[in-house]
Amino acid sequence: MKAVASHQYHGVRPPSPTPATKISIPVSAGGGAEAALLGKGRYKAWALVAIALLALWSMFAASVTLRWSSGDLAAVPWDLSSPLLDDLDPLDGTGRSRTVQGAVDMVPAGNTRRVKILVRPGVYREKVTVPITKPFVSLIGMGTGRTVITWNARASDIDATGHQVGTFYSASFAVEADYFCASHITFENSAPAAPPGAVGMQAVALRLSGDKTMLYRCRILGTQDTLFDNIGRHYLYNCDIQGSIDFIFGNARSLYQGCALHAVATSYGAIAASQRSSASDESGFSFVGCRLTGSGMLYLGRAWGRYARVVYAFCDLGGIVVPQGWSDWGDRARTKTVMFGEYKCKGPGASSRQRVPWARALTYEEVRPFLGRDYINGEQWLRL
Repeated sequence: MKAVASHQYHGVRPPSPTPATKISIPVSAGGGAEAALLGKGRYKAWALVAIALLALWSMFAASVTLRWSSGDLAAVPWDLSSPLLDDLDPLDGTGRSRTVQGAVDMVPAGNTRRVKILVRPGVYREKVTVPITKPFVSLIGMGTGRTVITWNARASDIDATGHQVGTFYSASFAVEADYFCASHITFENSAPAAPPGAVGMQAVALRLSGDKTMLYRCRILGTQDTLFDNIGRHYLYNCDIQGSIDFIFGNARSLYQGCALHAVATSYGAIAASQRSSASDESGFSFVGCRLTGSGMLYLGRAWGRYARVVYAFCDLGGIVVPQGWSDWGDRARTKTVMFGEYKCKGPGASSRQRVPWARALTYEEVRPFLGRDYINGEQWLRL
């Protein structure tokens, strides 16, 4: 996203995961046990007990069964109707992998069924890519404090061809496939924080380049350029995202609902950098009911693209927000084309008295399209 300079490559080969960690790969079972139980009148009471036990089981296991219908529509990402199966490989029903990438590799190319990858507790030190040929993958951790995928690449690292990897390929975990789900997992880039004025220090923890992606109760940790929200429609619910400079950036159309945004800046920084480049571009970031905490002094958003679009609604903004609120990326012409807005936010960082004049205090009618899952066409692919 920004200029880079040479830096010695420091990520050669990941150590093996903790020996005790395992990844089991179940395929969704058909049928709806919950609906079947409730359909038999005399067993309704027992059905309710069974469903409650399933929910309790899912809580203690720190994971839920995810089932997504084949095809493009009617996704059901959080479904307790079928139990999670251990040790079931999508090809022959037997295998386990000791790495996350190994588990992803076992998903057949052109897959059309929801494949659930259960990631056992452990710290997985590896770079992982879910390629475009492998949609419908669900990654289920055992809690953000117990299941961690981490690597330490930076944009200025040198690859095998002698070239810098760049921001795009610095990601510890990259999603290029559609219909990806993740829950109860930490994605981390553990590269050291960039000192003031340094270049080539962008270090992406998670890159989302597929369409129709959902993250639930995930933690995304880094400093500069933590979450590359690249392209596609994405829904992040109850997630924790940490960074310092532009730590949510890209050209996606994404809804962040109930997320905790935690800054670790030592001086100045920014939360969101939208790359929206035209008035007809439907991309932008909507933060609804989120909470901003941390250190440093941060802009709510920066105009990476000439038509950047970022909205905060019903958010709790800590005292680390710069009074001006927003940055034009050093290009005054962008103040005429960006859409930076706030609606009914609270907290010490929500004061509008010194906001830049080209930011908008939105009305309900103006903010309404950004408030719900309709913003990401969720009615077509996402049902909770």
